[in-house]
Amino acid sequence: MSDTKTALVTGANKGLGYEIAAGLGALGYRVAVGARDGARGEAAVKSLHAAGVDAFAVPLDVTDDRSVAGAVDLLERLDVLVNNAGISGETGPGWVQDPTTLDLDVVREIVETNVYGVIRVTNAMLPLLRRSASPRIVNVSSSVGSVTWQADPAVEVGPIMAAYSPTKSYLNAVTVQYARQFAGTGILINAACPGLVATDFTGFVGRPPREAAATPIRLATLPDGGPTGTFVNDDGVIPW
Repeated sequence: MSDTKTALVTGANKGLGYEIAAGLGALGYRVAVGARDGARGEAAVKSLHAAGVDAFAVPLDVTDDRSVAGAVDLLERLDVLVNNAGISGETGPGWVQDPTTLDLDVVREIVETNVYGVIRVTNAMLPLLRRSASPRIVNVSSSVGSVTWQADPAVEVGPIMAAYSPTKSYLNAVTVQYARQFAGTGILINAACPGLVATDFTGFVGRPPREAAATPIRLATLPDGGPTGTFVNDDGVIPW
């Protein structure tokens, strides 16, 4: 088996996920491009190949058990898992999700992708990750998941997103539980906040995806003995 490390990035056919994949590829990783849409995944791989990245497509719907099991079967090894796939759910004007009028079906849909999907994929990939000499897991979170910041009127945290924001708080809490479980195993797992990123997710408001990919890439390539169970952005630790 080749010594080249393999990284799987979910939701990697566009935006932030694509740039994380490209960045890891530029560092010499073989990149598995996870994408729900097979054609879009293949298009992303073609673009990555043109940039000199060793990449291959992995059809992957994080909300579907069979799809995730099929993704496992396509991987010979796995050293890095970046759980990037996520959705914001339906919003009103100004991205607002009013807690007093929430549609519970919308809440369930977001949790299914942003939380259950991460757990589903992580647990399915663990047998492969455990065989790696330096396994790393990165959960792409958001500062809107910081309960501390959300509760502080002095901190600018954007609009009320009563469905989306709590899913990132939930994801952060799950990340901590994994870190506790992985203590002493060499598996490092951390939550990354990329900031507001200019993608279709945000209506192309924010900073360039390539710039935003820096923190997830850094966490994906931590040295042995590096931090685990943390929540960070480019500037450092974010309060829970």
